Amino acid sequence: MLHQHHPLVGREIAVNTAVPLVIRPAADTARFSLRIDPAELAKASEVFGLQLPAKIGGLSRSAEKRAVCLGPDEWYLTAPLTEQAAVEGAFAELYAEVIHSLVDVGHREVGIEIEGSDSVLALQSAVPFDVGAMPVGSGCRTIFDRAQIILLRETQHRFHIEVWRSFADHVWGILQAAGREIELGI
Repeated sequence: MLHQHHPLVGREIAVNTAVPLVIRPAADTARFSLRIDPAELAKASEVFGLQLPAKIGGLSRSAEKRAVCLGPDEWYLTAPLTEQAAVEGAFAELYAEVIHSLVDVGHREVGIEIEGSDSVLALQSAVPFDVGAMPVGSGCRTIFDRAQIILLRETQHRFHIEVWRSFADHVWGILQAAGREIELGI
């Protein structure tokens, strides 16, 4: 891994409302971009150890892994750092049977968790679509202000953002401003 420093370590935005809004850095994980023929999805799911969603926008989760379908042949995968080498090795073995591309993108991305009853409001400040209409258990690539992100809706009031490390401070600053506006009732 090129960067061992998470640019958001030690930060947290906590808005004291009736049901708090908490924005915090997510734990570091192994992150991969997978490109594979959708007809081979069952084999990729077996290798990864999680059923990869077949529908664009679909999100699959286990206790430690995530997979979101971002396009007709594109998935974004996360796994514990301790499993990174095993995931890479398993997909390398699969390559002899199924042509695909698995790229480690862990060096470029960081995660941010947004949780609370005002999470939609905080995100809506910089996302160009109706975040409230996003189904629970879905994900998409979108824009946050001017930064590309992957947005996951895990529960009704909990979201997860994956953002390029170089844009993390920018996204964090906007979330901080949105949290302050929510706290002040603006």
